Amino acid sequence: MAHPLASLVVRHTRRVPVPEGPAGDGAAAARQLDAALASAGFKLSAELLDRLSGLSRDVVLHTAEWTLRTVGELVGDHVRHNTYFIDFPANVPDTEEFWVRCVTKALADPEARGNVLRQLAHGVVDLLTLPAYGRYQHTYDEMLAAQDELVAAAGDRVTVLHLGRDPDAELTDLYLALAGSTTPLGEEHLRDLTTLAEWAAHGPQPESIPVRENKAVVNAARLAVGADLLLDTVTDVLRLACALSGGDVTLREPTRFRALSRPARRALLAGLDALIAASPAKLADVHVHREPFKRLGERLHPHEYPRWPDAADVFAVARGEKEAPTFDSRVEKLLEASDVVGAARLLSSAPGKLFRALDHLLRLAADQEQRDAVVAAAVRAAPEVSGRVVLSVREHFQNRERETGAPRIFVDARGRGLAAPDARPPVPAADRDRLIAALDAEIRGRLPAPGRLLLDPDVLDVALPLSGRATAAGLGVLPRGSLSVVDGDLLRFFVYWKETGDRTDYDLSAVLLRSDYSTDAWLSYTSLTAVGGEHSGDITEAPDGASEFINLSLDRVRSTFVVPQVHIYAGEGFDEAEESFFGFMLRDAEQKGRPFEPRTVRVKSELRGAGRVALPLVFRREDNGRWRAKWLHLYLTGLSSENRVEEHQVSVSKVVRAVVEREYLTVWNLVELMSGGTSAVELWDGRSAPDEPVTYIGLERPEGLHPDSRVVTLENLRDLIPG
Repeated sequence: MAHPLASLVVRHTRRVPVPEGPAGDGAAAARQLDAALASAGFKLSAELLDRLSGLSRDVVLHTAEWTLRTVGELVGDHVRHNTYFIDFPANVPDTEEFWVRCVTKALADPEARGNVLRQLAHGVVDLLTLPAYGRYQHTYDEMLAAQDELVAAAGDRVTVLHLGRDPDAELTDLYLALAGSTTPLGEEHLRDLTTLAEWAAHGPQPESIPVRENKAVVNAARLAVGADLLLDTVTDVLRLACALSGGDVTLREPTRFRALSRPARRALLAGLDALIAASPAKLADVHVHREPFKRLGERLHPHEYPRWPDAADVFAVARGEKEAPTFDSRVEKLLEASDVVGAARLLSSAPGKLFRALDHLLRLAADQEQRDAVVAAAVRAAPEVSGRVVLSVREHFQNRERETGAPRIFVDARGRGLAAPDARPPVPAADRDRLIAALDAEIRGRLPAPGRLLLDPDVLDVALPLSGRATAAGLGVLPRGSLSVVDGDLLRFFVYWKETGDRTDYDLSAVLLRSDYSTDAWLSYTSLTAVGGEHSGDITEAPDGASEFINLSLDRVRSTFVVPQVHIYAGEGFDEAEESFFGFMLRDAEQKGRPFEPRTVRVKSELRGAGRVALPLVFRREDNGRWRAKWLHLYLTGLSSENRVEEHQVSVSKVVRAVVEREYLTVWNLVELMSGGTSAVELWDGRSAPDEPVTYIGLERPEGLHPDSRVVTLENLRDLIPG
């Protein structure tokens, strides 16, 4: 039997753990699995195929069952993708023609006729009241029968599944990698860490857990087995309480605290007491989350435990009964007195806060002497700042040297994006350049010597994953700001959603922008055919799941940008629906095939952010006529209902420009620092791998690498970020 968590290994590493079971002749079953995987765009590595072939047929068939299910979910093939127009993309009607057809059918329907006539008398017809509008008029099987078979093409995606070790070893390594990540994890990875932390509670633990959300998840598992808690701040205790209540450990959303057991209450109060007893100044941290601490105090009943008086002080501060001057207020007083040097000196005791305030301090500095003091303070504090923050500040100042007039992009922790004019005065070039040089030197000193470095050219323009929240779960998904080449004649977007309870209507659209970011045209349910593209038809409810598609011939597009987007017209949000995801396929013109063909899927990205309009990525036509995608991972607040592409053209244009014109730190920037001009750097040509160990960085792991090689792919790209 397979390990119950084996699918996590495949999703995160593209490795299949070694199945347990007797030896036998499983060669035929292994070849059948390889063939079945090919239809979804996957294949077994030669090593994995050989290992499976030596196992019994029953073991291979069981492995095939859960592996096919896992890759199907990865690519979006675990659900049925129907289309409103049965032979899409063929025979898609003009919008007005289609609407008239729906009205005509309604007039021929005795039950609908009276209602339609009353609406026509007032000159307006509500499409949602027409029986033929917004609901599938045929079954999924009938749609399949109307479609041609897909013709295989050399450009179809092939993702290799590699041979893993035994399940326990793979899961332990995955747990250590996620728990010890130097960057915050996305929502799916954090959920997986929760599962793994419970499984690994008695096993090996990471040497350090830099990210506090990860620490909360691990602490919940440690508490369950009676292990010591890892607590550095009072906020660590608050996050742990959220984890124990099934709430949001990131503290972005309020948590309804549950009634906790006495052992849990004692552990939390003892932890708070020890922290404050050792450092009373940490009481100031309570102010940042006063309301959650007040609600937590109502559950912990600190008055029942007089032996922990310092813990009671935490809740007294939250209720305003005890004063605790905050660090930030002391900094503000110095800045109000124009004491920039004093503020920088004070902030040096909190290096992370100093780094986040550098731009502000440099702009407030009255003269070069003060700016020199700020830069010097930053250089001294740099070794104490996390690599993620150093790189984030480095990227920030890299963009401060540009004066293009592009708007600034603001993105909150839930992915909501807002573009606004950049009204900040510039940072003097000399100070900016000194900072950038110092930050580069700091990062260079933390990076390991890579030895022989082998690079996939396609990974060089991938943005560094400085936060897991700047991406989404799925297949082929890159961090915000990444660039990737788009090869193919036909570009086909898709969205799938399934409502939890309320009628939910998502609308897939694509707006085409000119080089100045003004609107050229769009494809949506209000414009079914335009600029060489077709929309598959509007679906207005999804109790059993629904899909919409947009088909676009890239060589017929004359616009500079294509921006796919998903609007919530009615019903549940992206994070409320039972399931929702976006993706795109690439095909050659002669391939034909069903609307959804898994092996042509290049990207499948979960839609789980806040806001009512999702902007996953933008496609840009370069000067040479080729297309590249730049990842956005943004959500606009939008309207409470009836969002349409027409209403959001201006806001979409602004955020697209803000991200397109921003320079993101990429893998190549880090490779330049890593290599330092001393290591052998080679571009992977897709041929035979070297016989010696290498450091390989690419989108996917190639076959044949030396077993002692260090391999970094999309699944563990965060490992590049130094601590």
